[in-house]
Amino acid sequence: MLRGVAHGAKDTFTLLLARSQYCNPGLNFSSVWTEVANRSFLIHSTYTTDTKSREENKKTIESLYRLSVDIKKIRRLKEWVLLQDVAYVKEIAGILQEMGADETAVANILERCPEAILHTPAEINSQRALWQLVCQNEKQLIKLIEQFPESFFTTEYHENQKANILFLQELGLKNNIITRFLTSAPSIFYNPVEKNKNVIETLQRNYLSLGGSDANMKIWILKLLSQNPFILLNTSTAIQENLEFLQQNDFTDHEVLQLLSKLKGFIFQLTSTTMQKSMLFSKNVFKCSDQELKQLVLKCPALLYYSVPVLEERLEGLLKEGISVAQIRETPMVLELTTQIVQYRIKKLSALGYDIKSGTLESLNGTKKDFEVNYGKIQSKKERPIFNPVAPIQIED
Repeated sequence: MLRGVAHGAKDTFTLLLARSQYCNPGLNFSSVWTEVANRSFLIHSTYTTDTKSREENKKTIESLYRLSVDIKKIRRLKEWVLLQDVAYVKEIAGILQEMGADETAVANILERCPEAILHTPAEINSQRALWQLVCQNEKQLIKLIEQFPESFFTTEYHENQKANILFLQELGLKNNIITRFLTSAPSIFYNPVEKNKNVIETLQRNYLSLGGSDANMKIWILKLLSQNPFILLNTSTAIQENLEFLQQNDFTDHEVLQLLSKLKGFIFQLTSTTMQKSMLFSKNVFKCSDQELKQLVLKCPALLYYSVPVLEERLEGLLKEGISVAQIRETPMVLELTTQIVQYRIKKLSALGYDIKSGTLESLNGTKKDFEVNYGKIQSKKERPIFNPVAPIQIED
């Protein structure tokens, strides 16, 4: 018992020592979100900058009321829309109805994205034609508008959107993937197409220089984009710097490609400084050499991807459960799990009498499906009756 307490105290001290070796890093998303926020502000400020000294447009209010739109909701969320002198309520509602939206759908769309009524019918019809390039039919289109109205009604970058859609189609992406991008990652279409082309060319060039083949390059690029379209928000310079960082840390070309595939391109959303701090933190915690650290990162890329505060929180959570640093080093993939998931799984395993402190962490590891399979095996083993091969067989007379 005392040995276990001393062992846990030692691991906690190791973690505290590693904590002192870093400054808080963060993902390189700030510039992206600043740009998005600025665009939103510009759209708003195009129409008004003063909501107190102006009155609501009565004609707009009446038109929305006839469509059963919840005007109180708009006042609460985007009152500035109601103050504009010009609005196209009837016209926009008419276009939505032409596409198959019923009265309830029209009301819901305008409540969620009231600024739609500030666009001209010509703008919305152009956007409609644009999205039809990748939608199977108008039934699918109106369904997407109901789910993601703001993505559809962002018309300020129409020409860039069109050029980027055509570029992604030429690249070989299927329309259903492009449709998913339009709704879940619309900002990648706002950039000039030349910028996105430069990013793709940088990825292609580096893939080949790292030993990838021409035959597999297209599949690799398309898979990378499908998994993480936000790669296109990075600059060619940032991509190059991150790849050079890995090479400078003695990862071979093959290993760099391996990390890119495992991390699904998310590595490009980091900075070399962030990755350096995460690696230093792990090295101090696990007390390993540079070569050993490299093998740990290849085994568990999360050590490279997650920031120090995230790694620290997850390590602390594991140590509090009585798990040792040595166990974590043996199965580092457990750091891919949140503290809440770890606690839940340990509780379930403990109910079966499984002692996670004295065994391997493999039973704790993996996806939800992996865990349920392992849990089922342990449960079956526990419930299976013990067979004694030397016990006499009882035969009824």
